[in-house]
Amino acid sequence: MIAAALLAAIGWVGLILLVNAALPTIGPRWLFFLLLTTAATGTSLPFVWLLHRRFDRGAPASPSVLLRQGLLAGLYVSLCTWLQINRALSLGLALAIALGFGLIEALIRLTERTLWRPSR
Repeated sequence: MIAAALLAAIGWVGLILLVNAALPTIGPRWLFFLLLTTAATGTSLPFVWLLHRRFDRGAPASPSVLLRQGLLAGLYVSLCTWLQINRALSLGLALAIALGFGLIEALIRLTERTLWRPSR
């Protein structure tokens, strides 16, 4: 939770300073997407942790799984923002991207679960 709070604080404070102080040239625009991804990742991490704690049946998820899922949420927010700049984002496209990210995560979790680990 400390990492989530740190990521969210850096991201949101950086976004506020960037939006208020910089012109939208190429450098600050890329910095905007970096800070937006950081802010969305840090904000989504507690929710991802809470969902895993509430709905997981087996062993709790590892921190790498939680961070990966939080980062996917941050990338989803940044990708939707990037598509919205030139008005290319629609509800169907946003749902298709979310479904694609969900499918990618499900396949990654499936391969992690099927790896053979010798018992000791």
